Amino acid sequence: MACIYVVPIHAVSQFWREPLEAGIQKAFGIESRFAGNWPIDLPRAYDKTRNQYNSSDILLQLISAPLTGAGKILGVAEVDLFIPILTFVFGEAQLDGIGSVVSSHRLENKFYGLPDDRALLVDRLIKESIHELGHTFGLLHCMTPACVLNSSTYMEDIDQKSAEFCSGCLHDLRPRLQDFQSGKGIR
Repeated sequence: MACIYVVPIHAVSQFWREPLEAGIQKAFGIESRFAGNWPIDLPRAYDKTRNQYNSSDILLQLISAPLTGAGKILGVAEVDLFIPILTFVFGEAQLDGIGSVVSSHRLENKFYGLPDDRALLVDRLIKESIHELGHTFGLLHCMTPACVLNSSTYMEDIDQKSAEFCSGCLHDLRPRLQDFQSGKGIR
């Protein structure tokens, strides 16, 4: 049976691992597995003029050689991500594809000069991970403010939404999950 692999990328502290895997399991009903030592060339994705990492490059590296049984892959980084048309991104995913990547860098309170709050960081990381994985199942952004698929431009957007899909997104997700679990959605 296919699973979702969680891949740490330049993630020194992994206190988020167990809660993230539990959040993924709750949201999708799919087993997640931790995959260490994935061959990611992080310096290749670094843009010295921006002092950030190109999330599309990291995503391409993640999907270039997926592990057997990896129906979906979620890379979790601690570096600042961007795509060329945006100042930064919290994450990126292939729409209806196998790969996604998120970063805890801008999800941390300390980035904004606020006191450290690990519980809040984990909550934000779970939401953004479910959001990006939702895209890998072909779901688009949702206009329902509390839905996890609602677009997040600012930290406040993440904090105000839930880690759950609204009824409309859940309706769209269910048949895709059935296909995935039966092997139809595995590449």
